[in-house]
Amino acid sequence: MTSTKDSNPGDLPVGQHWIEKWPVRTAEGVPDVDTQSWSLAVTGLVENPLALSLKEVQELGAIEIVRDFHCVESWSVPNNRWKGVPVHRILEMANPTPNAHYAMVRSPGGYETDLPLDVLLQSDTILAWQRNGEPISRDHGYPLRLIVPDLYAYKSAKWVSEIELVGEDRPGYWEERGYHRRADVWSGERFKEDTI
Repeated sequence: MTSTKDSNPGDLPVGQHWIEKWPVRTAEGVPDVDTQSWSLAVTGLVENPLALSLKEVQELGAIEIVRDFHCVESWSVPNNRWKGVPVHRILEMANPTPNAHYAMVRSPGGYETDLPLDVLLQSDTILAWQRNGEPISRDHGYPLRLIVPDLYAYKSAKWVSEIELVGEDRPGYWEERGYHRRADVWSGERFKEDTI
């Protein structure tokens, strides 16, 4: 899947408005994460299942991207400087099988969201541990938060602990509750299969 718009920081999707402070929104409580024992699992339809420590993830080559952050509630926070590792680097290590087309991205508290595999392979889809030069706070998803810039924030799962590659799409937490499966901000895909 490719976004319907090549966005630049500062572009505002229809139906969104700018805010300055980054609010905390979560469907689960903040997990008690011990970063020394925490790991990221890559499971499912892969040739090489992985279990990577935070240090191992960070050593895969960090990049920084500057992108806006868009919530389905219609607010957007401009010009966030995210530091993390592109998800495609991790998936290349895991070597997806030919029948892997989607992923379920999970956190320890049971939250999960579904994403097409090609979204995770985009160069600006990252697992981030810093925002604006500071570690992402625990309530915002430390140690790793998925950042998918052109999708609404419920796709940018917090506290990512597992990426399971699967053959067919199935709804995640918010998708089961009526949110759009694709969630493209430039098409206004907030709820079900409606568009603006």
